[in-house]
This record gives sequence, C-alpha cells and structure tokens, in this order.
Amino acid sequence: MPRGKTAGKTLGKPARLLLFSEALRQQKHPPAEDPLPFPHSSMADDTQGATMDRTLQEISAVSCKLEGMDSAMVALTAETRSMHLDIAGFQSQISGLDQRVATVETQVAFWTDGDQELLHLRSKLIDLEDRSRRNNVRLLGFPEGIEGTDLFS
Repeated sequence: MPRGKTAGKTLGKPARLLLFSEALRQQKHPPAEDPLPFPHSSMADDTQGATMDRTLQEISAVSCKLEGMDSAMVALTAETRSMHLDIAGFQSQISGLDQRVATVETQVAFWTDGDQELLHLRSKLIDLEDRSRRNNVRLLGFPEGIEGTDLFS
C-alpha cells in the first residue's frame, strides 16, 4: 500500500504524521524482547513513550494550525485576485474618463477662441455701423458745390 494512504483513501496531514511517528516508534522500539532486561528500562520506556505522545500531539496541533493557515491563505489569494480584477476595471474606466476629459478640454479651448473672435467681430461690427451712420448724414440748406475746388482754403 502506498505511503500515506489507507484503503484507497488519502489521509490528511495529521493522520500521515501519526502514521510516520508510529513507524519511527516501532523502529526505535522493536516489539521483540530485550535479551537483558533492566529493572528500570520499562520506566524509561514509559517516560519516552509519554514524551513521544506529547510530541505527536503538539505536531498534530501545529499541523491543524497549518491547515487553517492554508485555508486562510487560499481565501486571501482569492480576495487578492478579485481586487486585481477590480483595479484593472477601474484603470480602464479611468482611461476612458481621461479621453473624455481631453475631448472636453479641446472643446473648451475652441469655444474660448471662438468667444474672443466673437468679441472682436462685435467690436468691428459696431465700428462699421458707426461709419455707415456718419456717411449717411445729409446737410440741408446748403447748395451743391458750395465747397469749391480747393478744400483747404
């Protein structure tokens, strides 16, 4: 059977760690009897077994925390991708708005030039109307040709 699998089912990290630690324990403490048993060796084995159990529990707790961090990291990655898409959308909208603002600025500049030209043309029109009025003045009671040939005398 492949390592880390039981009955065709994949084990989680804590279960794999427990299987691995159990295999290590069997390597360090084979089930065969020691040829020269010491009276205090069973006490040492119990202490070592308790230490091993505590270590396994701590490893399991750390593994669970890591799985929680993995799921949090996946959620964070998804949120980051979502934000990147939002930012890309905002950038395209800003680009479109920049183009519209540039168009409006061009039109405003054209209108400002047109306003100044309109003021100039109004001034010119007023001047021409005044000249036209001066040319249409009639003097009554003076005979034609009274001014003579010499205008400055």
